[in-house]
Amino acid sequence: MPILPMVDAHVHLWDPTHFRIPWLDSSALLKQPYVLDAYRAHTDGLPIEGMVYVQVDVAPAYALLEAHFVAGLAQHEPRIGAIVAWAPLEDGDCARSYLDALVSISPLIKGVRRIVQSEPDVNFSLRPNFVRGVQLLPAYGLTCDICINHTQLAATIALVRQCPEVAFMLDHSGKPAIAAGQLEPWRAQMSELAALPNVLCKLSGLVTEANHQNWTVEQLAPYVQHVLAVFGEDRVVFGGDWPVVLLAAEYRRWVDALDSLTASLPEAARHKLWAENARRFYRLG
Repeated sequence: MPILPMVDAHVHLWDPTHFRIPWLDSSALLKQPYVLDAYRAHTDGLPIEGMVYVQVDVAPAYALLEAHFVAGLAQHEPRIGAIVAWAPLEDGDCARSYLDALVSISPLIKGVRRIVQSEPDVNFSLRPNFVRGVQLLPAYGLTCDICINHTQLAATIALVRQCPEVAFMLDHSGKPAIAAGQLEPWRAQMSELAALPNVLCKLSGLVTEANHQNWTVEQLAPYVQHVLAVFGEDRVVFGGDWPVVLLAAEYRRWVDALDSLTASLPEAARHKLWAENARRFYRLG
């Protein structure tokens, strides 16, 4: 267990009786309330000093309500220092009206995430209106979290090239095919993406890309090592991905796995991984 200060850069909180969250319908484990008290219980004893709430893909009609809801939670949990909210980026310039409303909710709104991983078109993120929507974000002081699977990395690289002013965070390390033991073309494409200076990478969600029942630390090792090698110590952050992580591991087991895989890093680099890089990217107070 790390004794360094931690910022959890990927926290979800939800109550499916409060907002409609369609994708939870397929999981009895996840289709139940996971609220602040449960997060506190699952992380009790860990030195978590900051949290980044990441949108949970509620039905779009509830998305602004979600942002209001989390801004309210932050009044009771001061560790919530940033909110990454949903926005209809595929609407291009029309998304301005939504972004105007979004940023007026709270100064904690620091970024946007429009999940692409479930889109059947691997080039969805290259649609002109989507690219334009992403390009709007710096004018609102917003970053962009990218949530894709490994088959969409090529399109993501092309998107980032068209948005040099946008600060990007790649969630879940691009969701590599860990269960299949597949490294290529993920490894080569991650090297290409890391060559673009406006992208950081989140070490999160890896255990849920492995076999949920029998993953091992050794199976995660080549993926974690490659991310650290190509992005460097200044552009990698830790994320818990709670409660989705529970599909494959208790929160502490994931933390212990990453701690063991990064134990040989210099102390300064460990501080950056576990907290400092997230503080900088999400502009935590």
